[in-house]
Amino acid sequence: MIIGNKVILREKNPADAWDDYAWETDPELARLDAAPVLSIPYSRFLSDYRSELYRSSTTNHRFAVDTLDGEHIGNCSYYNLDETRGEVELGIMIGNRDYWNKGYGTDAVTTLVNYVFRQMKLKRIYLKTLDWNIRAQKSFQKCGFTPYGQLAKDGYNFVLMEIYRSQWRKKQAKTQG
Repeated sequence: MIIGNKVILREKNPADAWDDYAWETDPELARLDAAPVLSIPYSRFLSDYRSELYRSSTTNHRFAVDTLDGEHIGNCSYYNLDETRGEVELGIMIGNRDYWNKGYGTDAVTTLVNYVFRQMKLKRIYLKTLDWNIRAQKSFQKCGFTPYGQLAKDGYNFVLMEIYRSQWRKKQAKTQG
């Protein structure tokens, strides 16, 4: 477990499946995630989900995002880990709308960034977010990410954002000083 100010990042488990299924079949959440709405039955989703949980990967890691009192409200991950280049991609989704605009996503991202930079010898964390999702962009900027480009892919336009270890260290020094 990784504990933030508002959230706990923990290992995913089979009990998360129903929430994840509900979020992946929600058209608004799929739109925010630039993903198609999931249309398979829950039984098939659950089978695939369990298989995926037990498949280990050295380049990806998914976490459940829980409130401090243990409510599962979303997921975050790092993926596309490239140790040679010293970088990894970050993703997040707060699926429970009751926790939107209350700092939970920002805390989850900050907590994951702190974890990655403390545990790995990486120099950069990057992400992409939809160009029209200003709320997400502001949240990422609060976490220290800065825009560095744009990407058009699969009919979507993204803003590319990044944070370097050196920026993170400066941010850490300011919050501790």
